Amino acid sequence: MGKNAIEIESLKFAYGRNEVLKGVDLEVPQGSIFGFLGRNGAGKTTTIKLLLGLLKPRAGACRIQGINPQNDEIAVRRTVGYMAEDQQMYGWMRIGQIVKWVGSFYPGWDDKLTNQLLDMLELPTKSKVKTLSKGQNSRLALLLALGHKPKVVILDDPTLGLDPIARKDFLRHVIELLQTNGVTVFFSSHLLYEIEPVADHVAILDNGVIIKAAKTELLRESVRKFILCPKPEADLSSIAPVLDVVRSGENVSVTIEDCDEQKRAAIKEMASNTATETGLNLDEIFEAYVIGNKGKAVKV
Repeated sequence: MGKNAIEIESLKFAYGRNEVLKGVDLEVPQGSIFGFLGRNGAGKTTTIKLLLGLLKPRAGACRIQGINPQNDEIAVRRTVGYMAEDQQMYGWMRIGQIVKWVGSFYPGWDDKLTNQLLDMLELPTKSKVKTLSKGQNSRLALLLALGHKPKVVILDDPTLGLDPIARKDFLRHVIELLQTNGVTVFFSSHLLYEIEPVADHVAILDNGVIIKAAKTELLRESVRKFILCPKPEADLSSIAPVLDVVRSGENVSVTIEDCDEQKRAAIKEMASNTATETGLNLDEIFEAYVIGNKGKAVKV
């Protein structure tokens, strides 16, 4: 298995005739906080359910800590801490009761740790689950995912429905609890501005396949946007791969992948005056990869 906490190979899955995953390949490094990005309905939750053994793939395989969930679902569950999107819990239970109840399913449940987490996350043990705010509910779900000290934590859109302050509060706790302990975090979200300050690696899932996987910082450095007024003979296809081209009057905004000095020089040569280079945030990079104008009008 090497240094990968999660390995996915040629994974395919369909709901009837609807082919959701068409051959997903992905490696998640051990100890990373990995942002799993994609539009709503892209197949992020389906991928996670396959990793947990909740669904059976049509083809391909996946492993967590070297364990194939199709062969040993129980071992995977004991290795992974999982927090589902908009996670539902028994409202009639008190916090203390649900912590004790969930703990009974895990031989390695750590009572000392969960007591520390109850204090840190400010969760009153005598409060009933149904009386909790959405923020408290998310913090309780996080605690339940961490009580057995998992090596891998999977968070499936964990801040869904939270207000901006509650989202920041939740992510702060994730950082404090997990990043310093060598735990691998597989973090699915459609809110890219949340992922950017947290994740050190990202992957983009689109049309059933991974279209990009890279270190976050490297992605920001290598995907660049240039604004120029091109010469009549300029052919932007010569600097492929072009992710996005947008025209505004005489100017063209072009976003390119794997930018280097050679490509910069080529773009400057195509400009009738000057070419302005800018960096992009993760949201803009995601947009360029997923909905960018890649194949049209590169010759201007």
